[in-house]
Amino acid sequence: MISLDFNFNVLTRDLSLYLENQVKVGLFGSGVLSLVLGFSAAYAYYYLISVAKKPQLISGGKKFYQFLRDQCPVVSEIYYPTFWCWESRIQTVLRPFVTAKPGVSYRNELIRAEDGGQISLDWFDNDDSASHPNAATRPTVLLLPGLTGTSRESYILHMVQQSRDLGYRCAVFNNRGVSGETLLTPRTYCAANTEDLEAVIEHIQRTNEDAPLMAAGVSMGGMMLANYLGRKGRETCLKGVVVFSAGWDVFECTASLEKPLDRFLFNSYLTSCLQAGVDRHKSVLEKSYDIDHVMKAKTLREFDERFTSIMFGYPTNDDYYHDASPIHRLKSVQVPMLCLNAADDVFSPSHAIPVEAVKQNPNLALLITCHGGHIGFLEGLWPRQSTYMDRVFKQFAKAVIEQGGDLNDLSS
Repeated sequence: MISLDFNFNVLTRDLSLYLENQVKVGLFGSGVLSLVLGFSAAYAYYYLISVAKKPQLISGGKKFYQFLRDQCPVVSEIYYPTFWCWESRIQTVLRPFVTAKPGVSYRNELIRAEDGGQISLDWFDNDDSASHPNAATRPTVLLLPGLTGTSRESYILHMVQQSRDLGYRCAVFNNRGVSGETLLTPRTYCAANTEDLEAVIEHIQRTNEDAPLMAAGVSMGGMMLANYLGRKGRETCLKGVVVFSAGWDVFECTASLEKPLDRFLFNSYLTSCLQAGVDRHKSVLEKSYDIDHVMKAKTLREFDERFTSIMFGYPTNDDYYHDASPIHRLKSVQVPMLCLNAADDVFSPSHAIPVEAVKQNPNLALLITCHGGHIGFLEGLWPRQSTYMDRVFKQFAKAVIEQGGDLNDLSS
């Protein structure tokens, strides 16, 4: 272990004098090399002191806290973000491009909803599972992608891969109209409405009655899961839930994404993705909504005002945002739920992470890293195969499925 117990001011002064003297030697030959080595040493020191840190683990009860410490060592380890891209926006932007996409073959199933619509469910059955060869009792992990995501997102594929290694089966819940299926009714999805999720969970439970079921949600998928648990209380078959990069207060999330740089990098892009989905199903939607007006939206807020809040019958967009914010339902969650957020996530700003609400519920735990961005959590020199988020998922899924008995009655 490298000792870091020395005075930073002294180091900075000595390093400045050193670099000043080296520059005088000349910009060629050993002077350039010394300059590079000097800056590299300073960068490495800054990284080790200010960037690489242990995450903060917060729980409303000692039992859940100790369970996580015992069964999920990742919650106590220092998180070392990839040293050349630890900044929040860089992590967020680069993850889809630098992480590998494991090959996964799905079996698609279309479920008919009560309103006549259809829901696309992608199954990874894992029939080659050595640890759980009996399909009837093979544990199932339900995965929920983000706002415009599908079962083909890299973070979903990584969780499927981790589940495969554990011997589990996966089912990916694709929101209506996003994965290539036909939209049969003029209705899509939102974070506040959990009717489709409830239908999917009930269907999975009926199909695999003897198999334990847990769920993981990413970004909006995590928000939907948290809202579902807040509504259902104990009336759910889920054994445990983990959510990643969820937005807890939609008002704060939206305001953060409307800052100039983040609007340019993320807000406008996501709005255009949502509009592309509307345009793809225009023939079904145009009978109920002003599609031309929707297509002129420049931000997520404008899109929600013109489309989402109207579709789900809210009097105003503010009413929708309040109902979609999971922070208001955390007190009602009765299933063990671990939440991973990065303090530098511009989609879910640190001041809106519900630390105090989590402290009031023994079924909740919050893991906060200093860095990681939004669904980033890149680590290692070249983060192709695994991320910190992947490791949290794998360890928690295994703990819930194999040691879940220890999570009974967390309030005791």
